[in-house]
Amino acid sequence: KTAYEIRNCDWSSDVCSSDLVVYLIVQGGLWLLGGVIVIILLGLREFYQLIDEKGAHPLVGYGMAGGAALPVVAYLGNEYHATILMTAVLLGVMVLQLGKQQISEALVSISGTFFGVFYVGWLLAHAVVLRGFHGVVAAKWGPVAAAGWSPDAGIFLVLFAAAVVVGCDAGAYFTGRAYGRRKLAPAISPSKTVEGALGGIAAGVLGGAVCKLTFDLLWPGMTRGFDWISVVVFGVVVAIAGMLGDLVESLLKRDAKTKDTGALLPGMGGVLDRIDSALLGIPV
Repeated sequence: KTAYEIRNCDWSSDVCSSDLVVYLIVQGGLWLLGGVIVIILLGLREFYQLIDEKGAHPLVGYGMAGGAALPVVAYLGNEYHATILMTAVLLGVMVLQLGKQQISEALVSISGTFFGVFYVGWLLAHAVVLRGFHGVVAAKWGPVAAAGWSPDAGIFLVLFAAAVVVGCDAGAYFTGRAYGRRKLAPAISPSKTVEGALGGIAAGVLGGAVCKLTFDLLWPGMTRGFDWISVVVFGVVVAIAGMLGDLVESLLKRDAKTKDTGALLPGMGGVLDRIDSALLGIPV
């Protein structure tokens, strides 16, 4: 899509939202960083609203600042710097909670605030790391190890993860509707079935294979180092991780007694409803 088409898109459309995500992934750099920060902030706002609905009061502003800082650290630093930041965030949460002097909700406030930073901020920051895969490999294992990968391999790897997750979601939905009999997790998500999960895994692998084939035909250099065995292995593992991410979010919503985490995306719920599978799929 051209920049003009993206600027003039109707963002209530799922297709246009997907176009923007692909555009940011391909652009990389500060474009992707800015997009990830925005998604983290929107996702954290929805997550803290779930906690509010449980009657607790997380440190919303502080948690959102900590979550937004994680992709910046991922972009500029490494995992050691991210660990320092997470430690500082936890320390800050505890100190600020002492200042609130509300003992009755201290446990929920501290744990909820910090878990939100980790669940949304830490996990989604991996998109920035995966997009810069070549540089990460070179910095950690040297230029010899990175030589087996294209400098733009991160574009393929992020889109591959997205293709697997989206394929798994679609496959699980349609397979479950057509053939679903045995409940997968009835207490958490009654509509999900074992048959749907198996169909989702198969569709996820197929989505990853289509992504690989497309890149092999159009930009073969980007898939260097990622063979067809990797497509199947990572397709299965990422699809399973994506389904677990979906179930985790369903668990949180069921506990909060809400159907959707928000209404930002008409007909599709909130931001967390759209990224729940990717939150685990991308890091894996």
